[in-house]
Amino acid sequence: MPERTARFAFAGLDRLFHEKARLGIVTSLAAYPDGLGFQELKAICGLTDGNLSRHLQVLEEAGVLIAEKGYQGKRPHTQCRLTPSGRERFGAYLDVLENAVREAAKAARATSQVGMKTA
Repeated sequence: MPERTARFAFAGLDRLFHEKARLGIVTSLAAYPDGLGFQELKAICGLTDGNLSRHLQVLEEAGVLIAEKGYQGKRPHTQCRLTPSGRERFGAYLDVLENAVREAAKAARATSQVGMKTA
């Protein structure tokens, strides 16, 4: 009998990252160690000003990113970047997510092979 003890619970899927907009934000920032400006993030992630602001606030409160407010010339500018602990936490999340995808693919293949045998 197959093992059934919470095999698919994936406890390490951090709810902070497992949300579409925040996953996009953190994935974008992971590719840019020096960070991205608010307007760049907004465009890359396809978010509104308010939506991006709220998600950045959640991520900043969790210690995952730093949003540094300042100016570029006379214009306000917010530069966002992952903290070292945020980068580490996101890496751990990705490890669990990769495992979840592997397990799901394995389960789907096993199910389709059983279906082929009975057809």
